[in-house]
Amino acid sequence: MLGNVWEWVNDWYGGYSADAQTNPQGPSSGSYRVRRGGSWFNSTHFVGSSVRYYVTPDLSDNSFGFRALRAP
Repeated sequence: MLGNVWEWVNDWYGGYSADAQTNPQGPSSGSYRVRRGGSWFNSTHFVGSSVRYYVTPDLSDNSFGFRALRAP
């Protein structure tokens, strides 16, 4: 699914701890939200699950999307 659209995630943008982590959480608040994965519009440099970028929460674009999830 990578490379279709940037995926909006629920995290606020911020630094991560240098310690090894599984599903690291960003800060509890902030000015920017995280998007991940790259889109059809970007070069292959931006396509990857570890690629993240920050954007204002009110920004919309045809290269952004989201994935609906359900908690177990």
